Amino acid sequence: MAKISVVARNLKRERLVKKYAEKRKALKKAGDWKGLDKLPKNASPVRLRNRCKLTGRPRGYIRIFGVSRIKFRELANDGKIPGITKASW
Repeated sequence: MAKISVVARNLKRERLVKKYAEKRKALKKAGDWKGLDKLPKNASPVRLRNRCKLTGRPRGYIRIFGVSRIKFRELANDGKIPGITKASW
């Protein structure tokens, strides 16, 4: 489990990215690099980190489901993810 402060920081960045998305797009299209410089650093989507929605784990993230590999396996084994079954042959 990731520290709560780290997860909160990432959520704050997500909100900033969403807030400034249109403004960033307009400034980039206009080529106003000085205007882009004045926006907050955390408003850049590059600074986001994909994290598990349940634990906040940054590694082993599965984009389709939004969880880490560990939680994905637990949920799949419990049958809580529709259409996912354990392979057997």
